[in-house]
Amino acid sequence: MAGKRDKPEEIVLKLRQVEVLQGQGMTISEAVRQIGVTIQTYYRWRKQYGGMNRDQLKRLKELETENQRLRRAVSDLTLDKMILTEAARGNF
Repeated sequence: MAGKRDKPEEIVLKLRQVEVLQGQGMTISEAVRQIGVTIQTYYRWRKQYGGMNRDQLKRLKELETENQRLRRAVSDLTLDKMILTEAARGNF
């Protein structure tokens, strides 16, 4: 059964909550349990989003969507080029 997926903004906020709770003397496992995720999820989030603020997160999402758009454009152009080279050889 799939659980709820948190948005990146929520993930950053939860990571900040864990930092605050650790500053208050809680262990990592207690703090992670309090925000409602597993230890593995916490470390995965920390690896992916650790140290980011909201502006950086917004810029990351913009770059990811632009990268996806550019990859799609390159693949379309590559396909067009392959079709044209086949047609130029007369193998149609």
